Amino acid sequence: MASQDWFEKDFYKTLGVDKDISEADLKKAYRKLARKYHPDSNPGDTAAEEKFKEISEAYDVLSDETTRKEYDQIRAMGSGARFSAGPGGPGGQPGFDDLFGGLFNQGGGGGYSYRGTQGGAGAYEDLFTMFGQGAGAPGGFGGGFRQAGPQRGADQRAQTTLSFMTAFRGDTIDLQAGDGRVITVRIPAGVKDGQKIRLRGKGAPSPNGGEPGDLILEVSVRPHPVFSRDGDNIIVTVPVTFAEAVNGANIEVPTPDGKTVKVRVPAHSPSGKRLRVKERGVPRKRGRGDLIVRIEIAVPKSLNNEQRKALEDFVAASGDEDPRAELMRAARG
Repeated sequence: MASQDWFEKDFYKTLGVDKDISEADLKKAYRKLARKYHPDSNPGDTAAEEKFKEISEAYDVLSDETTRKEYDQIRAMGSGARFSAGPGGPGGQPGFDDLFGGLFNQGGGGGYSYRGTQGGAGAYEDLFTMFGQGAGAPGGFGGGFRQAGPQRGADQRAQTTLSFMTAFRGDTIDLQAGDGRVITVRIPAGVKDGQKIRLRGKGAPSPNGGEPGDLILEVSVRPHPVFSRDGDNIIVTVPVTFAEAVNGANIEVPTPDGKTVKVRVPAHSPSGKRLRVKERGVPRKRGRGDLIVRIEIAVPKSLNNEQRKALEDFVAASGDEDPRAELMRAARG
């Protein structure tokens, strides 16, 4: 969506980056500035709010490969364009130089022609539409210029932080825009930290009756005290007793949807062993991820006399067994 003011706005300078910056470094630069100038961090500071809008607009254009390419082309064309009074026809009538010559692969000066566009003036009409103008009378420029039709509203960017469970289950939330609008947003189940959601028609309204722009919402997810995420899998660490790890046991494990599931711990399971429960992880378009149960042997914080005596008997019966012997051999090898 080309904008007429792209000629004057240097989005790279706004974000303080070089033109050849990578997508990852561009995102880092934007996040750093967004945190600094976000209205929530600068309540009542209109200058910071305006700066936040500028860097959001700049990132919105440069973070999209298509719009970034279009922006670079328009900026390059604008920086070298000029209108000159060269001999365009009989009597030295003024002609357009550089700008049109570069676009249609023609030289400036003694007139030009173009191919591939029906209707004679079609190519010029497309050009002026890019600048927010339309061609005048059909077939030529004799009738002057007219304003283009309704323009689409600008895309806007926003950030929100969700709880782990809200991101997992999905929910409907309200966001307040900088202009005071309250935007109701449906968060789909399974969004992840750093994910961007494009909300059609939730951006800035059109200045002249066109469609509103989109809202690009970037989601941050707070960590959970029990569950963590690995791709589309949910990880939960579950403590077991020494006896359960040695003899094996059926244990009950919590799931992020608020229920529990029975899991069989095999005999002689070491700490760190992972057990997989199918289809109990993150919701996705087709099916769900898995629940990964990580076993951790719980060490008693205190022992009574009977337990201590039993432990001493166990140690005595174990002899000179060294659980680190294999580790040492592998390290030396």
